[in-house]
Amino acid sequence: MARDVRRGSGKVSCTALGLSRLFNPIDKEAAVSLSPEREAQVLRLYHAERWRIGTIATQLGLHHGTVTRVLTQAGLPRIGAPARASLIDPYLPFIRDTLERFPTLSASRLYAMVSERGYPGRADHFRHLIALHRPRPKAEAYLRLRTLPGEQAQVDWAHFGHLEIGRARRPLMAFVMVLSWSRQLFVRFYLNARFENFLRGHVEAYTAWGGVPRVHLYDNLRSVVLERQGQAIRFNPELLHFAGHFRTEPRPVAIARGNEKGRVERAIRFIRDGFFAGRAFADLAQLNAQADAWVSGPAADRRCPEEPALSVREAFAQEAAHLLALPDTPYPTDERLAVTVGKTPYVRFDLNDYSVPHDQVRRALTVVADLQQVRILDGHTVLATHPRSFDRGQCVELPIHLDTLAQEKHQASVHRGTDRLARAVPASRELLVRAAARATNLGSVTAALLRLLARYGAAEVQAAVEEALARDVPHPNAVRLALERRREARQLPPPVPIALPDHVRERDAPVQPHRLDTYDQITQAPHDGH
Repeated sequence: MARDVRRGSGKVSCTALGLSRLFNPIDKEAAVSLSPEREAQVLRLYHAERWRIGTIATQLGLHHGTVTRVLTQAGLPRIGAPARASLIDPYLPFIRDTLERFPTLSASRLYAMVSERGYPGRADHFRHLIALHRPRPKAEAYLRLRTLPGEQAQVDWAHFGHLEIGRARRPLMAFVMVLSWSRQLFVRFYLNARFENFLRGHVEAYTAWGGVPRVHLYDNLRSVVLERQGQAIRFNPELLHFAGHFRTEPRPVAIARGNEKGRVERAIRFIRDGFFAGRAFADLAQLNAQADAWVSGPAADRRCPEEPALSVREAFAQEAAHLLALPDTPYPTDERLAVTVGKTPYVRFDLNDYSVPHDQVRRALTVVADLQQVRILDGHTVLATHPRSFDRGQCVELPIHLDTLAQEKHQASVHRGTDRLARAVPASRELLVRAAARATNLGSVTAALLRLLARYGAAEVQAAVEEALARDVPHPNAVRLALERRREARQLPPPVPIALPDHVRERDAPVQPHRLDTYDQITQAPHDGH
């Protein structure tokens, strides 16, 4: 079996490591990071006692690759025989110069460059060696940032999975704001991270604290920064209007420098581990109520990092006096959306349909919504108010909207028949008036008169209606009897009703005429003479 162990590289392949563990029970710590005490022991035995690598590995129960790695990372010269020359040695100046200019150049690309210059080694061995010579980035040092009470707050969103509400799957987002000096927290859960919820989180935090911090640190999220080139920032104009209302300063951190707002990042981790993990809740309102209780309870009792002698609750009591006062006028945080009503009396908002009066179809309206209700406006006139639904595909309706539409549709169908009858038979108006006085169903009277009009014609029906009125019998049966007496007096055949389809489109359907030559067979004399 092949063993892929490279001398001097400090790397051991998985195959070799697995076989050595199978046949050597003393290497349980192979390829595992060692404690500082064990690494110091390896270095002492190698350099002070001059033990060989194999002896150290046997006596300490380590894999020899682990011992080699510890010695290589220490950067101390090897004791004993000089290191054996490697195939890569002649190419090291070129490799180091290339990596100095291009630190992130991949080992495969560098191997191709070195192979073109005559390097005969294998790619996998070359990759292990390059790992030893690749320049490591310098560890960055950070300043400890301190702020004054009431000076700064840090803000961010955090994602906490999803909520299933009916047929909708909504993201559960937490708006988190923390005061930099006292570490006082505010957390509010929403079903999205839209700009309106972003502003609502600010307003609710200010209300809970009774004041406003002077500076707000943000990520470069879309709700704050629309465009950025270095230090040139184009802010969201609505956010600037919001900041002007509360007299605050929005301050985005540098790109990819989340450490500059580490207080809110640690607060989010604290919320995940100390509050949300393993928590049960029925709905969003219950979750926010539990969050408020946690913020005012266990989260406020923890130690304040800026003042270790104080708790967060005590530190916030001191910081609250340094916050800016809330303005007298509230800031509107409602969602506004311009919508167009289609041919049905509904407007679409946030995955659901909301009803409007039927006379508003084909018009442009405005939807104004908060977290509890949805209002539909025509200018400044409120047309409808509905409870907000966070489900999907729901029709939220007011019964009066549909009842009014259904009533108007019914009346329109009756009026169409009445108008047609009145134009063709003027005397029918008086008959309908007398029929209504006797509490007769006008719909059935109108329908019966229209059928007689289609069969006998307007002139005959007009005369029959006048006869029925003269006899003071305002009923379709009296009109029908009068029509039959007039027909029999003139000795006319009964009229044949023409059965046309009800819908106008069906009346225009093409009809294939019957062949007339078949009738010629009737007039032809039979061959037998009969």
